[in-house]
Amino acid sequence: MIRPRRSVLFMPGSNARALDKARNLPSDGVILDLEDSVAPDAKPMARDQIAEAVAAKGFGKREIIIRINNLDSPWWEHDLTMAARAKPDGILVPKISRPADIKTLEERLRALKADPGIVLWAMIESPLGVLSAQDIAATAREGDRRLAGFVMGPNDIARETRMRMLPGRAAMLPLFAHCILAARAAGIEILDGPYNDINDVAGFAKECAQGRDMGFDGKTLIHPGQIDAANAAYTPPAEEIARARKIMGVFDLPENANKGVVQLDGQMVERLHVEMAKRTIGIADAIAALKVM
Repeated sequence: MIRPRRSVLFMPGSNARALDKARNLPSDGVILDLEDSVAPDAKPMARDQIAEAVAAKGFGKREIIIRINNLDSPWWEHDLTMAARAKPDGILVPKISRPADIKTLEERLRALKADPGIVLWAMIESPLGVLSAQDIAATAREGDRRLAGFVMGPNDIARETRMRMLPGRAAMLPLFAHCILAARAAGIEILDGPYNDINDVAGFAKECAQGRDMGFDGKTLIHPGQIDAANAAYTPPAEEIARARKIMGVFDLPENANKGVVQLDGQMVERLHVEMAKRTIGIADAIAALKVM
C-alpha cells in the first residue's frame, strides 16, 4: 500500500492541547513524542496522555506514530508496553545503531503479544547508525519484519560528528545518500529530519526540495507552520501526474504489449518508467484520498 508521508509532525506527549490539535492539522502523519520534547519527570504523564489520545481516535486517515525513548534509557520498556497496548500505526525508536536493536524491540513486542500490524521506525542519528544502515535496513526482510522505515536525525548526527548544520547541508549529504540507498535496497521508507529555524520559510522550502530530489519520502516537522510547504514539495505536480498517465497509457496500447521501449512525445520511454509512473499515480491518488477526512 502506498501511503503519503510528505509531512510527519512531532507533537509533545506532555502537551494535551497539542495532542488534541494534531487531530485537525493537514499533516500526513503525527509523531506523538515521549523523548526529546518531554522532560524526565513528565514522561509518565505524557505516556498516559498519549495512550488516552490514541484510544480516543479522531485522527482521521493520518498515520499515528509514537516515539518512545531510546534503548539505553530507563523509560523505553514502559513506553513500548504502552505503545503496544495503544495500537498506533507505528513506533519510532531513537538512536538505533545496530540490527540487534531492532531484534530486541521485536522480541519485546512479541512477548507483549503486540498487534503484528504495528510497525517499527528507526531513527538514524549516530555515526554507528549511519555506518550500520544497510544491516539495520536488512532486518525489514528478516524475522518479524516490523521495520518500515528510517527517520534521519541530523541534529544528533551533527553533535556526534562535529559537522556543522549549515544551509545546504553539504557535509551531511553523503550520509543521507548512504542511508537512502540502504533503505531502498531493503524496500523501506525514509524520512528527512527536521528543520530547526521555524521562522525561515524560504530555507525550509529549499531543504524540502533538496530532500525530495535526493529521494526522501517526506519530512519530519517540529511546527505546524511547516506543514503546507512540506506537503507542497512532496506532492507530485500536475504535469508529472499527467505524464505518468500518458506513460501508462502508451504501454497499454495493444501494439506496444510486447515492447520494452516506445517513443512518447519525442522521447524514448522504457518499461522501468511504467513502475515509476505507477508510484507517481499511486501517491497522487493517496494524497487525494487524504483530503477526504
